[in-house]
Amino acid sequence: MSRFQDLSNFIWGICDDVLRGLFKPHEYGDVILPFVVLRRLDCVLEPQKDKIFELYTQYKDKVKDPTPIILNQIGTTFFNTSKFDLRRLKQDPQNVFLNFNNYLNGYDENVREIIEYFQLDKPIEKLHKNNRLFLLVDRFSEVELHPDKVDNRLMGQLYEELLRKFSEMSNETSGDHYSPRDVVRLLVSLLFSGEEDNLKGSGIVRSLFDPCSGTGGLLTMGKEWVKENINPNVEFILFGQELNPQTYSICKSDMMLLGENSNNIKGPSSSLSDDKFQGKKFDYQITNPPFGVSWKSEQEFVENESQNPHGRFFVGTPRSSDGSLLFLQHMISKMEDKGGRIGIVFNGSPLFTGDSGSGESEIRKWIIENDWLECIVALPDQLFFNTGISTYLWIVF
Repeated sequence: MSRFQDLSNFIWGICDDVLRGLFKPHEYGDVILPFVVLRRLDCVLEPQKDKIFELYTQYKDKVKDPTPIILNQIGTTFFNTSKFDLRRLKQDPQNVFLNFNNYLNGYDENVREIIEYFQLDKPIEKLHKNNRLFLLVDRFSEVELHPDKVDNRLMGQLYEELLRKFSEMSNETSGDHYSPRDVVRLLVSLLFSGEEDNLKGSGIVRSLFDPCSGTGGLLTMGKEWVKENINPNVEFILFGQELNPQTYSICKSDMMLLGENSNNIKGPSSSLSDDKFQGKKFDYQITNPPFGVSWKSEQEFVENESQNPHGRFFVGTPRSSDGSLLFLQHMISKMEDKGGRIGIVFNGSPLFTGDSGSGESEIRKWIIENDWLECIVALPDQLFFNTGISTYLWIVF
């Protein structure tokens, strides 16, 4: 059995053994996803757990903020100053609830922000009151998720599987939450093929941005593809913004584990009405925006900006039932003046929706007249799990 299947089966076994009957199936993700992240963080810190606690004890009363000292000594981008991790919490079953909260509070500020957006308080209290918190901690402490054992590609595949199943359980549009690996690989290969002259050589630094970053798979796989196929020495600086609190937290935590600057991941907020990168341009951009999702909640903001001749949406706006083209306009506004490339996944709607003179038609006309469209690639439905959605990759430059 594959490593991925082993991990998937293990986690779904936890759902059956610990959560069933206490939580509704569509609530499983509220518990499972943060515990996957916590266990992955634990696995990185475990070899230096005692050293971190000793350093914190030594310097907490000597300096205002011991964070730089600790990070410099342990060589990571995060730490936990409590005595506990999931494995050590098992050693005191009677006080697991109290110690678990001490464990969460022991993380540095960046990790606490990640945990905050998972909104774990109520699920943890529910587990404790029903005598299942210790069982959950015990089960998760058994799984090995260190990046040396479970690399980012496998971890992304696992997140994808979990998000897909949780979204199906809650009757949500699965395309809101993840991008199938095969689609990502094809998209990044199309985005960067032909870019050898811009990416080869020494001292090359480039930026890659995803305005709907999800768990960060498009960003990390894009960087990996360039390093494996064009230039292993190129330095990619990754940027992203994400609306969904859970996927934002996963993305930010994985960037931290990979040694990326997690502060470059912004959210949880919408790129359309709360652009966290105003005025910033990027060399490359890649995204899979939500398919057929209404933007009515942001309509007032978008329509106000569409009246500004220098705004992102001045050329036109699509119908409010599907905001896909708004994300493309947003990305075009962020292309470097000297040139850039954009890869985006759409369903069929942006190709044909809207009569002549409509917002959709005017956006397409604007793209064609500026000679920005390089190619459109139609994908088989099977890549999106037989959803019946006709899907296309657009490459704009």
